[in-house]
Amino acid sequence: MSVKREDVLEIIEAIGGKDNIRTATHCVTRLRLVLNDEKKVDKERLEAIDLVKGSFSSNGQFQVVIGQGLVNKAYQMLAEETGIEQASKQDVKDAATQNLNPLQRAIKVLADIFIPILPAIVTAGLLMGLNNILTGPDIFFDKKSVIDVYPQWADLTNIINLIANTAFVFLPGLIGWSAVKRFGGSPLLGIVLGLMLVHPDLLNAWSYGSAEKIPTWNLFGLEVDKIGYQGQVLPILFASLLLAKIEKFLDKRVHDSIKLLVVAPVALLITGFAAFILIGPVTFFIGNMLTDSVVWVFDHVSWLGGLLYGGLYAVMVITGMHHTFLAVDLQLVSNAGGTFLWPILALSNIAQGSAALAMMFVAKKENEKLRGLAGTSALSAYLGITEPAMFGVNLRYKYPFISALIGSAIGGVLLAMTGTKAFSIGVGGLPGILSIKSEYWVPFAIGMVIAVVVPFVLTMIWSKFSKNEVA
Repeated sequence: MSVKREDVLEIIEAIGGKDNIRTATHCVTRLRLVLNDEKKVDKERLEAIDLVKGSFSSNGQFQVVIGQGLVNKAYQMLAEETGIEQASKQDVKDAATQNLNPLQRAIKVLADIFIPILPAIVTAGLLMGLNNILTGPDIFFDKKSVIDVYPQWADLTNIINLIANTAFVFLPGLIGWSAVKRFGGSPLLGIVLGLMLVHPDLLNAWSYGSAEKIPTWNLFGLEVDKIGYQGQVLPILFASLLLAKIEKFLDKRVHDSIKLLVVAPVALLITGFAAFILIGPVTFFIGNMLTDSVVWVFDHVSWLGGLLYGGLYAVMVITGMHHTFLAVDLQLVSNAGGTFLWPILALSNIAQGSAALAMMFVAKKENEKLRGLAGTSALSAYLGITEPAMFGVNLRYKYPFISALIGSAIGGVLLAMTGTKAFSIGVGGLPGILSIKSEYWVPFAIGMVIAVVVPFVLTMIWSKFSKNEVA
C-alpha cells in the first residue's frame, strides 16, 4: 500500500486543520500529534480514511495509527503540507505535558522512568521462566526436576539463573540510570547511585528479615542501619530526584574549570548520605507498607482484589495509570517472592485480544479494513501489546471493550482466589505462562481459557443486540 497525498490532506482536515496542530512526530507505526484542541477531531471521518488503522489520545498526545513502513512517508507529507517543523519525540512529549494535570504528570514521570528499562525486566522474566522449567519438580518427571534427572545440566541452569537474576539484583542501578536521566541529571551518576544502594558491603535487603543483628554506622553518635536496597523501588526513585536536583544546581554555579572535581563528587556524596540516613529508611518503610496493604487485600478479600484489578486494568491503560503498578509489581517480587498482580494483567491483555478477534467475525465481509485491523490487533494483544486492539477496535464499538473487561474480571477472581503468582514481570499475553510459578500453571491456564472464551462469546452475542452496528 502506498501513501497518497490526498489521504494525508484528509487526515489533516479530520484532525481540525493545520492550525490545530501544535507539534508532531512519529514512531514506528503512529503519527504522534499534540493538538491545540482535540475536540475538533472528527474521529469518524479520520478512521474512515484508508490509510488510517485507528486513533487514540494518550498522555496529551493524539496518535494516529498508520502502520510500519508507511508512517515515515505520511509524516513527511504532513510536515510539507502543514509547514510544521519536524520535532523530536522529546519535543512532542514536552509539549504534550502542558496538557496534563498534576496527577497525569506524575503518572507520566513514572512511565518515562520504567518503560525504558522494561526490555531488561521482561527478558529477565523470560529467562527465569526457562530456569523454572529446568529446576521445577513435577513438570516433566514425578517429584523430580530436569536437573535432578540430568545433573549434567545443573551448571548450565545455574548460569541461566545468574543471567536472569542480574536485572533484579541490580534493579536500583537500572532505575537510577533511567530516573536521573528523566530528571535531567547525568545517567552515569544515576547508575553509580543505584549500585551504591546494593553495594556488597551492605546487609542484603533479602536477608534483612532473618538477620540476628543489623550492622550500623556510627556517624557522630547517630546510628545508621548499614543495609542495602536490593529489589526496592522507592529509595532509588527519590534519591535519583535529589541527585539530579543537586547536580543541576551545582552545574549552573560551579566554574567550568573545576566542574569535574566538584559537581559529581559533591552531588553523590550529599545524595549518598541522604539516601542512607533519611531517604532509604523512610521509603523502605513506605514501600513495605504499600506492598503489605496490597497483600492484605488479596489475602483477606482475594475475590474483590481480583475482580477490581482484572475488571479495571484496561481502563487504567486508557488513563496511563497502569504504569504506577510497575513499581508495585517490582516491590512485590522483592518482598513477597512474586507478584499476583502481573498474572491478572496478562489475562486482561488476552481478553482484549479475544474481543477484537470476535469483531473480525462480526464485521461484514465487505469491511476488509476492520476485519484486517481486528485480526492483526488481536494477535498483537495475545502477544502483550493491547493498544491497537483497544483503541483501534474495542473502544470504537464499546461493547467489545466491556466484554473484555468482564472476561478479565472473571479470570482475575480465579487467579486471586488461587493465589496465582508470577516470579517476575514477563510478556503480558499468552506467552505470560512462562513467567508463572509452575505450581500455578493450571489455574493460570484455566484463567487464559476464560480470557479467550468469555470476551469472544460475549462480543459475538452482544453484537446481535447492539445498536452500534458494525458496517
